[in-house]
Amino acid sequence: MTAALETVRLVKSFGGIVATDNVTFRLERGARHALIGPNGAGKTTFVNLLTGALPPTSGRVKLEGKDITRLRPEERVRRGLVRTYQINQLFPSMTPLEALTLAVSERLRLGAQVWRSLHSSREVSRGVAEIACQFDLASVLDRPTSALAYGKQRLLEIALAFACHPRVLLLDEPAAGVPENEREEILSAVARLPCGVSVILIEHDMDLVFRFATRISVLVDGALLMEGTAVEVSNDPRVRAIYLGGDADA
Repeated sequence: MTAALETVRLVKSFGGIVATDNVTFRLERGARHALIGPNGAGKTTFVNLLTGALPPTSGRVKLEGKDITRLRPEERVRRGLVRTYQINQLFPSMTPLEALTLAVSERLRLGAQVWRSLHSSREVSRGVAEIACQFDLASVLDRPTSALAYGKQRLLEIALAFACHPRVLLLDEPAAGVPENEREEILSAVARLPCGVSVILIEHDMDLVFRFATRISVLVDGALLMEGTAVEVSNDPRVRAIYLGGDADA
């Protein structure tokens, strides 16, 4: 079966520094896959190569079997490859209702009609309501984003990514900065993502990783050290020495 997303001998060099070192990676359709690694492992560079924020030095990126190596980030989004960020990219003065309306309207190619569609388009209204319900945002739709608890802000960012109808969703540290008592809500929302959406999770919270992922890849010095189940990864002495017992990178 064709992979949801894969890389073939992907390399990224910055001068004499190799940040991504011949990474061949495969994300199966519907997978719940985590990417972990220590300080300087190259996770952010790898994600930027997947999403088109950085061009590779060599190698290929394929989405559902089609080469997307040279496509711009926005074109990858249109084809279903969507990401969130370590630091949220939200507009603090907008409400979740406005932000979700903008995202759904953009997906429907309504363009300049977006604000009129806030009140008049049943399709937009229905889409916003469904997403708000799925991500537990219905009770805060009319509040400024800046007034939301940080956990809700992170949920909103995931919801906005989901509004793009992703086929592959990259979650870059969705629990970063979220208080412990709000993390369960994020894990629950991620767990409810449809099985048709293939997910890559980049996360430092190892409890979240092990509860979420059925497959884990370990990146060290820009190269894949190993890949396996949560049990295999947690029991691997190299992983325990290099990552699980050490500091996590930002």
